[in-house]
Amino acid sequence: MHVKPAASALHRVVDSGRRLTESWAGSPRALDVLTALSCLALMALDLPGLAAADNSLGGPLAAAVLAAGCSSLLVRRRMPWISYLAALLFLGWLHELTLIQFALYSVGRYRGRRAGILATLGYVAFALVLFYGVPGWPASRAETFSGFLSVVVPIGVLASAVGIAAYRHDLVAELAARRAESDVLHAVQQERTSVARDVHDFVGRELTLLTVRSEVLSTRARETTYAKDFEELADTARRAHLVLNEIIVQRGERASTPGVDGLAALAEESGRAGSPVRLVMDPDAHALSPLRQAAVYRVVQECLTNAAKHAHGETIEVSIAADGPRLRIAVSNALPARTPGRAPVSAGSGTASMSERVRSLGGDLTARYTGDSYEVVATLPRG
Repeated sequence: MHVKPAASALHRVVDSGRRLTESWAGSPRALDVLTALSCLALMALDLPGLAAADNSLGGPLAAAVLAAGCSSLLVRRRMPWISYLAALLFLGWLHELTLIQFALYSVGRYRGRRAGILATLGYVAFALVLFYGVPGWPASRAETFSGFLSVVVPIGVLASAVGIAAYRHDLVAELAARRAESDVLHAVQQERTSVARDVHDFVGRELTLLTVRSEVLSTRARETTYAKDFEELADTARRAHLVLNEIIVQRGERASTPGVDGLAALAEESGRAGSPVRLVMDPDAHALSPLRQAAVYRVVQECLTNAAKHAHGETIEVSIAADGPRLRIAVSNALPARTPGRAPVSAGSGTASMSERVRSLGGDLTARYTGDSYEVVATLPRG
């Protein structure tokens, strides 16, 4: 008798686990955690040495100290200097060279060539001070200055150089993406101009003929019972012609699509129409390029429109999160308790249009039912 609720709960748990796995797989946060664990595993190989020689650290205490140092790598993207300072502390206190490699790579990788070079020079200078100022530092690794140069210096230079090379690779990839995006935007503008020209040339001509013909008929029917109808027809034709001229000739093309700054007004408008919206947006979304911001706006707009048609009155959850190189847009709403008596007017092409727009920018879009709700998830590369 309780099989169906239990199965529904199990389905929700499995669905939540799948979404969590998808959001973490390949994400920058997962990579940072893996990097910290890798560094900890390498440093753990030296636990016996730390317990025996380095400040008499016991096994559990040494493990806790190493874990604390490696945890600084979790913020290496936003604050790589924290892991760098922790690595220098480990270098002087524990004679540990593993963390400094990860730290120098992170500085070069996420702060560029100048910061990487400065960090490397600071590391070498700090190691020199330790070498000459601390007796026997470390006696087992660098008994002579040549030994110091052959062990300490290459470790830092190599790690920093690899990080700087990765940083330059990212810059080249971002430049290529922006160039491709600019080409797409230029192509879209050209297509709009072409469509505007065609509309003006062909539809404008027909409207002109319609206006002239309706005015002639209005004049001829002035003394008949149809005079008022023909006058209204002539006025309608003139207004249509004026609107066309305003849109096509004076503006040249449609007004540009709002960016993410327009989402708050869009949510407020949806709320006034009877479908409240809870909008959660990452501040980093404001740094997106105009073309990507337009795509985000259109995706959310279409989702709100669909929800208003098929689930009017239900709260709509909108989440826009920037996660490393990807932007995730998730829009979900609960399914209505009852099927509406009259099917909403819909061309059925909104989701396909959204998917095409997202794919044109190198992203992907999925729309699915998840138990008692409907969810649209789109991911875009940040640019």
